[in-house]
Amino acid sequence: MVVPTYNERDNLDWILGRLLTAEPDVEVLVVDDSSPDGTGALADDLAARDARVHVLHRTAKGGLGAAYLAGFAWALEAGYDVVGEMDADGSHQPEQLRSLLDALPSADLVIGSRWVPGGSVVNWPWHRKALSRGGNLYVRALLGIGVRDATAGYRLFHRATLDKIDLASVRSTGYVFQTDLATRTVRAGLTVREVPIEFVERVRGDSKMSGQVAIESLRRITAWGLRERLAQVGRAVPGRRRPVGVSR
Repeated sequence: MVVPTYNERDNLDWILGRLLTAEPDVEVLVVDDSSPDGTGALADDLAARDARVHVLHRTAKGGLGAAYLAGFAWALEAGYDVVGEMDADGSHQPEQLRSLLDALPSADLVIGSRWVPGGSVVNWPWHRKALSRGGNLYVRALLGIGVRDATAGYRLFHRATLDKIDLASVRSTGYVFQTDLATRTVRAGLTVREVPIEFVERVRGDSKMSGQVAIESLRRITAWGLRERLAQVGRAVPGRRRPVGVSR
């Protein structure tokens, strides 16, 4: 499991302890973006005490997507066949990882979903729930994918899935990274399964999500959707050339 961190010292030991107790065969890669609160040093201490914990230090805070890409590259180079994502703040409960693992044999990507039947969110105000539901509805409508929680970050990928979706061309560095990879998986003709989870709002530390981050994500998604609609028109009109030189 790849666990990105930035100023998560108060949560890291607690969440890794829960994860390794719930799933003793799982290994963890902490990707720390030079947290000024000492999260990286704590991760090193945990790794020294438990061979299942590994640490990748990055020199600057480069965004969630960039941290995951670095973690995926590390995991693929190390030869892992399954690579997962999980938040460090306790929002993704390690005790529910088993339901994602059980779904993996019949899917290329498994998403722990808040917005499928049986999924839920704890301690979010109504407007935040509405924003998340509305954002996912917008993604489905504009990008034409059936994933109900494309912004979710509790995931498992097969190695082959990551190989097929061309990680080298991913340019998403923020939270929109999650939507990007879900969309790439669907458009590669691969199978996405969503399993219900209970998402719990963090109780310690500060959330990295902000209004500015949400607006930037919607802007990127809108651009992708318009680009796809133009490409569809180009494919439908004989002799019209498809746009070139565009990457996410």
